[in-house]
Order: sequence, then structure tokens, then C-alpha cells
Amino acid sequence: MAVNTSADTPLPVGEVSRLIGGWIDRLGAVWVEGQITQLSRRPGAGVVFLTLRDPSYDISVGVTCYRQVFDAVADVVSEGARVVVHCKPEWYAPRGQLSLRAAEIRPVGVGELLARLEQLKKSLAREGLFAPERKKPLPFLPQLIGLVCGRASAAERDVLENARHRWPAVRFEVRNVAVQGVHAVPQVVQAVKELDALDDVDVIVVARGGGSVEDLLPFSDEQLVRAVAACRTPVVSAIGHEPDSPLLDLVADLRASTPTDAAKKVVPDVGEEYERVRMLRDRARRCVGALLEREERGLAQALARPSIQDPHRMIDARAEEVTMLLDRGRRALRHQLDRADSELTHTHARVVALSPAATLKRGYAVLQREDGHAVRAPGEVEAGETLRARVSAGEFTVRVGTVEA
Repeated sequence: MAVNTSADTPLPVGEVSRLIGGWIDRLGAVWVEGQITQLSRRPGAGVVFLTLRDPSYDISVGVTCYRQVFDAVADVVSEGARVVVHCKPEWYAPRGQLSLRAAEIRPVGVGELLARLEQLKKSLAREGLFAPERKKPLPFLPQLIGLVCGRASAAERDVLENARHRWPAVRFEVRNVAVQGVHAVPQVVQAVKELDALDDVDVIVVARGGGSVEDLLPFSDEQLVRAVAACRTPVVSAIGHEPDSPLLDLVADLRASTPTDAAKKVVPDVGEEYERVRMLRDRARRCVGALLEREERGLAQALARPSIQDPHRMIDARAEEVTMLLDRGRRALRHQLDRADSELTHTHARVVALSPAATLKRGYAVLQREDGHAVRAPGEVEAGETLRARVSAGEFTVRVGTVEA
């Protein structure tokens, strides 16, 4: 339960330490997993001192055990090994120090480690951290490459030398970290986050040489996998050799089988690019040359056509045809006019022969009443009516005497 204190009624340090010890005693025995970072076995001493560390969260706690407890696993446990400890937390009141009293130590075997990694792999896969659609494409020519590797390591040398051999102008931002052991995970995570925060870094390469399953465990740590998944910069995993496959390979945007392979995949080869440019230039020249040749042939064929060589030939031919048609039209029109003239002459003769004037010339006369109507029968006039008589040479008036029907 909480202790009521105030500035006027403080607790002595010894009382606080005693209370903490009481709370810790109530915790009871627990099973704890961690990695041994320090191991002290003094000759003749009945107690062995260990330091147990959680590599994912950078937390350590001291462990003590009787010599016979440690001797049971001394042949298979050393510094850097992962173990499971059955222990009881203890509080050393005089120094205010927490430690664990181990009653049993069990080494974590490779098979068990692989089984745990498989479970973690399935869990992260269900979250979608390994999905292909999450993968970011690498830039064609990165200007600045972030490199996370061990100090003065073969992996660093392979990446730098091969990349600069392929493209001498490439630049690197290197972060040297521990690549195995208890400090590897926090240092690698910190380096990846620092490089991801730099706007100039185009791609990040995490490289390490080969090693045992235990040596490569930091690169399957959940904290590192999630840190890489959260990066906005493309990440390339170059861990170990071809058979090695830590979880970092699955979450990275690109997996390289070795550090040398990472350099080849991240940086283009200047010689290959020059050759590609030369081939494309030659192909372009051939295409342009073929196009020019085709157009020249087409132009030559067009110039060889009669209409181009003698452009007036068609006009002259059409002019002759027009002249011929014009003459034919004139002849046809003249023939029509002649025939029409002949028909008109005959018609005129007939009309003249049948006209009233011709009849009058033969001695006939036409009698007209005052309203101009010709008299055709005796019954149309009355006695004493004045008529106008029209003859060939002129006209005169006559008076009707008696009318006989």
C-alpha cells in the first residue's frame, strides 16, 4: 500500500529501503530471460556473479548464484550466451541495490531460439510489416548512402570499396556500431534512426559479415525490425552470407546476399552505364539513319514521278482535250443553229403563205365592226350599220343595206 508522507513527516532512507525490500520479497520467484554480459568466477569463491542484459531495451540487472548452480551449465554458458534463469529478486538494503538470486540456469538452445524467431516472424507478418506493397523503390543513383556497420569491419570495407569502384562520386555517411552482443540492438536502432532523419541520405545499408545464429540474433530483434519498418528512407539489408536470413531481410526494402552484393545493387556501375549510353546512342543513330534513308527513298520516288518531272504535261494534255471538246461543241452548235435556221425559214414561209395579209393580197377583204370584231355571218350585222372593210392596200367604211340570211 502507498505510504503517507509529507515534508513535515518524511521517512528515513533506511525505512524507504526496508519498504522497497518488502515489496520485492512479495514478488516471489520468477523465470527471467536475458544475455550474459559479465561473468565473474573467482577461484575458491562459493558465489558466481553475472550481469544479465535485455538487448532490446538496454536494461541490465545483477545476478548471483551458488557455484554449484553455475557449474551445472558452465560448459555451455559463457559471456554473450542467452539464458533463462529461475531466480528470486533480492533487495540489498545497505546499498539500495536490486539483484537476482538464481536457483537454476538454463541455456537457450539454437533450436529454441529459431522457434522463437519463427513465432516472431509470423506475428510481424500478420501485422503486414513484410508485405511487398510496403517496399520502397531504391533511387537509381543515390547521392549520399547511409551505412551502418561494425568499426573497421570487412563488411564496411566491401561496401565502400565496391561502391566507389562502381561509381567514384558516391558519398557515404557511416555509422560504426556494435554488430553483435548486448549493445548491438540499441546502437543499430539509434544509427538507423539518425540516418533516416537526415534529408540528404537517399538509402540506408545495414551491413554485417557472416556469423552463427547467436551472432546474428540482434538483426532479428523486434525493436530493430519495427524501427526499419518505420523508416521513410529505403533500407537495404546486407547481413551475413547467402544462407543467412535474419528478420531484417524480410522487413527491409531490398535484401542483399552479402555486403558486396549490397554495393552492386545500390550503386550503378559507371562502366556499364557508359556502355548502356553508347548502345542507346548507337541505336538512336541507326534509327535516325534508317528514317532518313526511308524518307530519301520516298523523296526520290516522288521526284521520279512524271507529274513532278514534267508538271505541265498534264496541263498540256488537258488543254488539247479542252480544245478538241471546244471544237466539237462549236461544230455541234453550228449544226444546231443551221438546222434551226432552216426550220425557221420553212416555218416563216408557211406562216407567210397562211397569213391574212396574203389572203387580202389575193383580193379578199375583212369586215370589222366598230368594236374590232370580224364579221363572220350575216346575222351578226344589221341594216344600216357601218362597217370597216380592210383590204390589202388599206381600209374603208361600208354601210350595210339589207341583210339576207
